Amino acid sequence: MTNKLSIRFYNDHEVRAIWDEEKSQWWFSVLDIVGAITESPNPRKYWSVLKTRLKKNGNELTTRCSQLKLTAADGKKYATDCFAQDDIQELAKVIPSPKSQSFLDWFTYSDNSIDGQSRKKAYTFIESNLVADSDIGSVKALQQIHAYIFGGLYDFAGKIRTKTISKGGTMFCLAEYLHDNLKKIEQMPQNTFDEIVSKYVEMNVAHPFNLPLFMKGIDYSYYYEQN
Repeated sequence: MTNKLSIRFYNDHEVRAIWDEEKSQWWFSVLDIVGAITESPNPRKYWSVLKTRLKKNGNELTTRCSQLKLTAADGKKYATDCFAQDDIQELAKVIPSPKSQSFLDWFTYSDNSIDGQSRKKAYTFIESNLVADSDIGSVKALQQIHAYIFGGLYDFAGKIRTKTISKGGTMFCLAEYLHDNLKKIEQMPQNTFDEIVSKYVEMNVAHPFNLPLFMKGIDYSYYYEQN
């Protein structure tokens, strides 16, 4: 097992996974899946009850569960029940929730969801090389990416927002200062990895569009190596 992790978001619920190099597959946190589908305040207890019920009914799903160490919100690693992708799909189907199908559409990138459509467009964009090297890191390039991926899905795709927005108590750059702020961010250096990260963070804080720079569901995941 390597330390490569993936974090995706379903309706603002974190879904963690860890890569199994030997088996070439991802293992997903069961508690994250249960929490995302049920929105239970105590997904651990919900899973414990469901697991007992599945065992009692002779469902073999629980026998394919593995305990792997995943980093929690407090920064510490804890042994966490995990399933491979196919088993996660089976798990979603046995959770009695009206959100189960919506989750499956998101998880499998089904064409039934906007996330699925936008993800396919994202892959096409990556393969197209439509953004010129000279434009990388510019607002123009971000607008091209945003318009390509979300075009036909949202009428404001690729358009710099004109209204002040906020999310989860965090207010993004005031609309009246946005254009000037974006010009300053464009001028930030991007010659090293740290400079690129700093520039992206500032761009994300400015939040130029009505949707995230990288929408959750276009494989809104990032991969990194844990120390």
